Amino acid sequence: MNYSVRPAKLSDLGRIEEIYSYARDFMANNGNPNQWGKTNPPTAQLRQDIAQNRLFVITDGESIHGVFFFWVGEDPTYQRIDGGTWRSDTPYGTIHRIAGDGSGGILKTAVTYAEERIGHLRIDTHEDNHVMQGAVKKLGFQRRGIIYIADGSPRIAYDYLEWEK
Repeated sequence: MNYSVRPAKLSDLGRIEEIYSYARDFMANNGNPNQWGKTNPPTAQLRQDIAQNRLFVITDGESIHGVFFFWVGEDPTYQRIDGGTWRSDTPYGTIHRIAGDGSGGILKTAVTYAEERIGHLRIDTHEDNHVMQGAVKKLGFQRRGIIYIADGSPRIAYDYLEWEK
């Protein structure tokens, strides 16, 4: 499918929430019921991400098939990393809260979009999210160690350096 990426709008919120619901069900059915539980990400977080121009949707020109958070800047959750190190201290972009409706190609589209803006990317996922772990490795991310999100939960952290492709 030929996708494009654009900033999310408040009018997209209903579809965005449908996609996150689909993703939560997919994760729960594939051995990862705890990463997002039944309510993450919360609507207030999505509204904030939209207001800050950090939430993006992936479309086929007509329908929204995916959503992700992207931001270039220092991410507080990546300041501490246990069991490893980051490969670079250069400025980086962070991808969080990525989800799709099952159409396929959503992660690759988001990574391509982000890489076109900055060649150093970071991403993380839950230890039970084996689907995501395999997908990010396939796209060239390398496992770097364990980081901790705001509530203290551990996540496996990865980075991607365009210049090391």
